[in-house]
Amino acid sequence: MTAQNQLAGRARRIGRGLAVSAATGAATGAVAAGYGLWEKNQFVVREETLPILPAGYGPIRVLHLSDIHFVPGQRRKAAWLSSLAGLEPDLVVNTGDNLSHVNAVDPLLDSLRPLLKFPGVFVPGSNDYFAPRLKNPASYFLGPSSSPKGPTKLDWPRLRSGFGMGGWLDLTNRCQSLVVKGLRLDFSGVDDPHLGLERYAGWPRGTRGQDAKPHLRVAVIHAPYQRVLDHFTEDGADLLLAGHTHGGQICLPGFGALVVNCDLPTWRAKGLHDWNSKGRTTPVNVSGGIGTSRFAPVRIACKPEAVLLTLTAQP
Repeated sequence: MTAQNQLAGRARRIGRGLAVSAATGAATGAVAAGYGLWEKNQFVVREETLPILPAGYGPIRVLHLSDIHFVPGQRRKAAWLSSLAGLEPDLVVNTGDNLSHVNAVDPLLDSLRPLLKFPGVFVPGSNDYFAPRLKNPASYFLGPSSSPKGPTKLDWPRLRSGFGMGGWLDLTNRCQSLVVKGLRLDFSGVDDPHLGLERYAGWPRGTRGQDAKPHLRVAVIHAPYQRVLDHFTEDGADLLLAGHTHGGQICLPGFGALVVNCDLPTWRAKGLHDWNSKGRTTPVNVSGGIGTSRFAPVRIACKPEAVLLTLTAQP
């Protein structure tokens, strides 16, 4: 065999190898995408128990919803959201990013209507103000996403009005108290830290150092940036509730989240953890979220979740 023929044979073998590798990679990608499309509808309820109530109170069942990212036509998600009323929570906490489409307000309110009969509080996320945009997913590895530029505005005023007419309290840079099962819960919430909109309203007047009656201080946040968790922990919160991270959305089995789209460590992408700042410790529950951006409608090793947090009396 001539040298020329040998080179030609080697080139053919390399070409076949590259073709097989490309086909294998494409098949693997297709399988992963198919699985991700399936998992995004495998809704679960994560249950946690937290003994933080004053003696003699509780239990109080808190249903934590976050990052619904509703799109018209999501019938399976709508039915699941409505079914959560069967849990009969004592309180619903919504930590934002409810929308992912300009026409999502009415169908979202319809799906949440059974839950609006329960007491609730809420704060917005960036995707309550602006529709998500198509972007390169790899950009999340470079740091948190930037503020929207030239965005499509969503009808947050109408969604906020729908929640309010249903009886839920708006905690957007506000504080307010609510009595649940005989215990006063003092809430302090902020607008979305991901957009730099947080302003601290403190706690309802008379709840620190002036009021000896039992109460619980709860901070409600969309994006759990460390500066915000530090502030509320140092300011005496008994519980922090947040969302935004989607639990990483696409995770590696056995490893977890690769990104969180904020400055939170990836191992805190979802779950119930303690947050420490200047000698104080406060439990924080980060929801893994219920939806996805409509431009990246997959979840891998990170099922969509609502959280049922049962608060019990301290031992």
